[in-house]
Amino acid sequence: MNSTFHNALAAHGASLITHIGLTNASDTEISGGGYARQAVTWTGAAAVKSPSVNLVFNIPAGGVVANWRGFSASSGGTNYGGAALSQVTFTNAGTYTLLAASTNFTIQAG
Repeated sequence: MNSTFHNALAAHGASLITHIGLTNASDTEISGGGYARQAVTWTGAAAVKSPSVNLVFNIPAGGVVANWRGFSASSGGTNYGGAALSQVTFTNAGTYTLLAASTNFTIQAG
């Protein structure tokens, strides 16, 4: 398939992922302490899409952030996967900022 096809797939994929959530090392979504998935809009040319802004999450004391995941809803919905992050453990409640510039997905020819 050509680049026009891959670009169309990336645009459709971005329309499916409406929220980003964070998971721990066991891939269980963070909960408690005011944590919530963040709504996301996507930007990017061609077949590489990134969030249009940095996303800030409230993390409870004892929370461990290890991955980001793309979801189809603010709760429940479909988990479309994501990527591993450098693991961060929160001794106290705090915030985690997922940087748009380093968070993306790519559709490419196999």
